[in-house]
Amino acid sequence: MRTAATFYFAAGEIPENITANPDGSVTLSMLGSCAVCERTHGPELMRIGASGQRTVLATGQVGEAISGNARGADGTVYYALWAPGNADRNGVYKLLADGASQRVAALPADSGPNGLAVDSAGRTLYIADSLKGTIWSVPVSGGSVTPWLTDAALAPVPTEALPIGANGLRFHNGALWISNFNKGTLLRVPVTATGKAGPIRVVAGGLPNIDDLSFLTPWSDVVFAAQNGSSSQNGPDRVVVIYPDGTEKAVLTSADGLASPSATAVLGDRLYITDGGVPEPHDPKLQTARINFPALLAGAAH
Repeated sequence: MRTAATFYFAAGEIPENITANPDGSVTLSMLGSCAVCERTHGPELMRIGASGQRTVLATGQVGEAISGNARGADGTVYYALWAPGNADRNGVYKLLADGASQRVAALPADSGPNGLAVDSAGRTLYIADSLKGTIWSVPVSGGSVTPWLTDAALAPVPTEALPIGANGLRFHNGALWISNFNKGTLLRVPVTATGKAGPIRVVAGGLPNIDDLSFLTPWSDVVFAAQNGSSSQNGPDRVVVIYPDGTEKAVLTSADGLASPSATAVLGDRLYITDGGVPEPHDPKLQTARINFPALLAGAAH
């Protein structure tokens, strides 16, 4: 386990989400502010190259957050801009070839766009709404946004310090995989032949503050999930491996330097973890570790 990059919390460099790119770079969403810090800086979408060079791809305004980001099969970068109360800005954007941003999904002012996923055909963008218990869908080219799935299993718990429901989102092996932050569940929802939502299956539960997730390989249903406990003092900071039978084990903890881990990404034999560093002394960073495939898969049905 090593620290690949460090950030400046007071400047709003609070990593929230990550996409690992084929060229060895990573795309990071920087919150700019968070529920327990002063809203004095706007959010950023940042690329960090394999050599460590940093490039700001997009920015938001003070009081907004850039939450999820995703990469289409054609390399297009999408990001969620959570602009509370502002229907003119709230939604999902894509980066154009000239570096400008274009909104492809306009969401209601009271929506909370978070995790993003693009289907394997590269045609449909899915959006996890952390406030409305909904997964939205929209063509990647933009257009009318449709509530693809609304269910109590996706809803937040209003009495929680951070009322966040559907959070992490991945399209994998013909299904959408969704984490519910408040309910501590990992869900799998098949995408049917007609593009509709199939039945919701709870893959795993008992994982308070489960945040974003990734998969061991493009073919395996073994999941790496971040438990962002210290973001709301509601449990441990861990990265857990979740197996297809619902069993899980912690592979990294705060003893490994985790500090509000919010997302994971896999590139080859490398695992990347974003740490928001919410509790003092504030240690936002990007960590990476080498994956021990034999140890992870020993005795596991995968």
